[in-house]
Amino acid sequence: MKPTILVTGATGKTGAAVAAQLLAKGYPVQAMVRAQDARSAALARLGAKVVVADMYDPDQLLDALRGVRRAYYVPLMQPYMIQAAAAFAVAAREARIEAIVQMSQWTSHRAHPTAMTQQTWLVDRLFADLPGIAHVIFNPGMFADNFLRTIDFAALLGIYPIISGSGKAAPVSNEDMARTAAAILMEPERHAGTSLRPTGPELLDARQMAAIVAKAVGHPVMPITLPIWMLGKVAQQQGVNPYEITILRYYMEDMKRGTFAFEGGVTDVVERLTGTPAESFETTARRYAAMPFARQTFANRLKAFIKFNLTPFYPGYNFDKWDKRMGLPMPRHPSLSIEDERWRREHEAMMARQPHPLGAAERLRAV
Repeated sequence: MKPTILVTGATGKTGAAVAAQLLAKGYPVQAMVRAQDARSAALARLGAKVVVADMYDPDQLLDALRGVRRAYYVPLMQPYMIQAAAAFAVAAREARIEAIVQMSQWTSHRAHPTAMTQQTWLVDRLFADLPGIAHVIFNPGMFADNFLRTIDFAALLGIYPIISGSGKAAPVSNEDMARTAAAILMEPERHAGTSLRPTGPELLDARQMAAIVAKAVGHPVMPITLPIWMLGKVAQQQGVNPYEITILRYYMEDMKRGTFAFEGGVTDVVERLTGTPAESFETTARRYAAMPFARQTFANRLKAFIKFNLTPFYPGYNFDKWDKRMGLPMPRHPSLSIEDERWRREHEAMMARQPHPLGAAERLRAV
């Protein structure tokens, strides 16, 4: 009998894909969701057992973990994510599960300006200290999804917003992350105590991504630098959670400073663990370009044109004011990840342990 695996955030971008991958491999999956909806119904049709639980409630989490031996843990994108992680740690220990594969961040840093990244650093250590539970940190860099959320602008209006300057990253697709996480969950004992960093196959800056997106949509695309204050307007117009955007602005600054290109920025983790190379950014972009919101129809073009021209009139989020109102903890001396000597030392060692498609000297020359 294959062990039952719990997937938290099972209707999210990586959670749903991880659940589908495991089900396809014949593993019983317990898909944990916040509420029953069309997405959870789709998982049930695939064969998952759907359980509804509050991530902040240790009793509900314990119920969700009954009969489970392994778990894929995705942190909440919420201001008090640390409480949910602590509740999960308590429940996991009481349920005596054997392994946790935890989604972390490449930027995980005790003194980062964002509460989410500070808390991620704490969760890394909280789960690592759970006795008798094999713990694997799943440590991706920039998701390709971050750079393709506005592909409708490229497809319908011929523009590609840039908010990361000339910084580089190796964007990894949700599908590749899911394949890799599923491979780890099938053999967690093999990777216990390690931090694995799946990436896309090459470092790209935003202008290179714009050129690739142009190929995907089939016509020229003009890259346009978008100031942070304009990002706040677009986010409010689209109803994006301000917490996500106030975090993203710092990650874009991390990218500008070279955080995601540190020590070459590219690994061979996806291929080593799954047997299939990480897909190119162009492959991912073509998939997004085929989605309904980016299809080049008259109705979509008209809608995009109206939204684009209305954007300057939206009030937009005031990030600093929002952070202050939330009262989130701030380190005495906040720093971006790459500015911290300890972070650089630890991540240099971490990158040295990853499988790489190039030798060390070639990786450094590639930056």
